[in-house]
Amino acid sequence: MTGAGAAEFPVTTREDVCALPLVRRTAALLDRDPLAYRDGDPLPRGWQFTLFTQETRQSDLAADGFTPLENDIPGFSASRVMLGGRRIAYHRDLMIGEAVRQDSQIVAMAQKQGRSGPLAIVTRRSTIYAAGSSQPAIVEDSDMVYRAGTASGGSTPAAEPAAEGGEAELSAPFLPTTAMLFRYSALSFNAHRIHYDAPYTMAEEGYPGLVVNGGLIALALIDWCQRFAAITTTRTELRSVRPLYCGRPAMLKARRAETGWQVWAEDENGLAAQQGLVG
Repeated sequence: MTGAGAAEFPVTTREDVCALPLVRRTAALLDRDPLAYRDGDPLPRGWQFTLFTQETRQSDLAADGFTPLENDIPGFSASRVMLGGRRIAYHRDLMIGEAVRQDSQIVAMAQKQGRSGPLAIVTRRSTIYAAGSSQPAIVEDSDMVYRAGTASGGSTPAAEPAAEGGEAELSAPFLPTTAMLFRYSALSFNAHRIHYDAPYTMAEEGYPGLVVNGGLIALALIDWCQRFAAITTTRTELRSVRPLYCGRPAMLKARRAETGWQVWAEDENGLAAQQGLVG
């Protein structure tokens, strides 16, 4: 299979609650005052990652701790997986304490040959509604990249400099720690071992250390840009370029663009790890 359209995959509908305790824990993760958030307040944009988490039974997790692929792709049953990119459109705020609903569907699935070998790219669209509403609040497309096989030797992407177009207007240090990775994984109910099991990550997947969650980098970029550029995002487009590793100093950077702010996270060598637009 080289590609597949949305018509081939079912829509899954799930319900949840935008629960105040999870909002306050997210605030704590981002070093904000948790008690500043109350039921009835708007959920800060970018914080919806705690909703509709995968509730995979322990016995159903793959060897790497990740939720297995729902649809069979020959050669990828024991794959290694990373977040490739994410595009989010915000149409209205979700309110803390309100019931919410999600329609989720794989809208594309394709195989390609990457620098490290065969890849499968699975794009899932999640549309979130306030309960009882027919108008979407958030529409999010996420690309998950699966690498075939289980042999050790995590690939190192080719060096890519920070985003082109000029110097950053805003910058801030970002140091991902083991405690930060643990808290983010707990909030997102993510058991992927590359984020907490260093011996597995280095011996089995060939990385030099714990890999920072792609969603955590995206959260840091979106939240930081909104706070310090004094904007409320209506859309974000982010692409993962290379990993950040736990304990290594990184930087969050941004500059004005025609339709918002161009943002990127740099590793300790000044290379782009994740980049895109917050507008």
